[in-house]
Amino acid sequence: MKYRSTRGNIKETLNSAQAVIKGLAPDGGLFVPVNFPTPSLPLTDLSSLSYQETAKMVLSWFFDDFTTDELDDVVTGAYGPQWDDSAIAPLSAKHSGNYYLELFHGPTLAFKDVALQVLPRLMTKSLALEQISNDIIILTATSGDTGTASMRGFSDKEKTQVIVFYPYGGVSPVQLKQMLGQRGHNLTAIAIKGNFDDAQTQVKQIFNDQQFNRQLAANGFQFSSANSMNIGRLIPQIVYYLHSYGQLVKRGTIKVGDAVNFTVPTGNFGDILAGYYAKKLGLPINKLICASDENNVLTDFFKTGTYNRKRHFYLTNSPAMDILVSSNLERLIFDCYQEDDKAVSELMAALDHDGSYQVTAEVKAQLDQQFAAGFASQDDVIAEIKRVYDNDSYVIDPHTAVASFVTKQYQAKSDDHTPTIIVSTASPYKFPETVLTALTGKEPAVGGLDAIKALQQELATDLSPNVQVLFDQTPRDEQVILPGEMEKLIATVLKLK
Repeated sequence: MKYRSTRGNIKETLNSAQAVIKGLAPDGGLFVPVNFPTPSLPLTDLSSLSYQETAKMVLSWFFDDFTTDELDDVVTGAYGPQWDDSAIAPLSAKHSGNYYLELFHGPTLAFKDVALQVLPRLMTKSLALEQISNDIIILTATSGDTGTASMRGFSDKEKTQVIVFYPYGGVSPVQLKQMLGQRGHNLTAIAIKGNFDDAQTQVKQIFNDQQFNRQLAANGFQFSSANSMNIGRLIPQIVYYLHSYGQLVKRGTIKVGDAVNFTVPTGNFGDILAGYYAKKLGLPINKLICASDENNVLTDFFKTGTYNRKRHFYLTNSPAMDILVSSNLERLIFDCYQEDDKAVSELMAALDHDGSYQVTAEVKAQLDQQFAAGFASQDDVIAEIKRVYDNDSYVIDPHTAVASFVTKQYQAKSDDHTPTIIVSTASPYKFPETVLTALTGKEPAVGGLDAIKALQQELATDLSPNVQVLFDQTPRDEQVILPGEMEKLIATVLKLK
């Protein structure tokens, strides 16, 4: 398996271990397979495979530089006792006609754990395989969940440092406590005065600053990424699409070969792209429904074919989705343009310089066949949490509520009765303030851990071990800098000469 950049010459390829280590391509593009895997997807077997067995199968298709024993070791370590549910990604019972794929039973209560328990283990084995002597600097921008999950996943891992930048005031109280409370000799989390896009743009610029990279190398360091821009984080997300399909077959809800829909709350486009890759592998997906919050740049893109980031940025009650530049969309564009890296480069340059780009009519037609899109306002989120709870006694977080609302909206307009799996990306206890507001009809007088206690009392349920551990963390003091100071701070943290 070889990887190339979405913007680069096909002659410049890397093996899978090298692509995982680098994270981002030097030309600013994202790594994609030179030849996408074409396995005979064993649809009839999916219902009998454990989550771990499905993961080993998928990883072996994309990371064939690693031995079977090495991948077994990665998967066994990634999906073990740190999960609250041994099923890893259980599928809920049918609620209001749909199913919720619960991806929040990992150590940081969000779907990012699914991949960020894999990536550090892949990274460690990649470094050994490539005989890399440098320490790896995991440089990441986060809208909340990636920062926590990457810090948890890489905590105290040898030969790694994790430096996370997040928007000041743009993450939930629980997300903030998790980031500042994570312990490890190699972890740093810093707030920036700006939004997620400001942080992500600056991170990309730092990645591509050749002079700074030479200074890093002279000090024995090199960059990598824990965002879904890293192929080592994206690929593990394919697994839960295949596994949830198998669970519907096992229940007798669908027959092998029947199509399903997936609705995905979407920010940086990595999660839904993994669903698109699952479909490329042969999973019978009818529609991938892209659900956005009020930062609905993707909704407009799928409806018009124009991607336009020049719009007001909203801080919403679904903060992990507060993004206007969805980096992983570039991989989809690359596919739709028949792997024309020159066309992709021109579109991404237009986005950087002009703030927008327009795809061709042919590409727009391809997107229409495979995707649907919609968005939910903050009031819609509150109403949807309440509706699902009242109807089904089932509690969802704000991001899942975005997807649930958009699903209801799509089904009413399209009359599409395909069985639908809603990707539930976070625990309600990660955003207790919003959930309490929805359930009680008034904003809680408390936040953070006190809001978790209040929500527990409202629901009259026990806290899972991974929620309970939040009460044992003592957060560090918050540091706040300007985006332009990020590179200087990195140099300080690493004590560069």
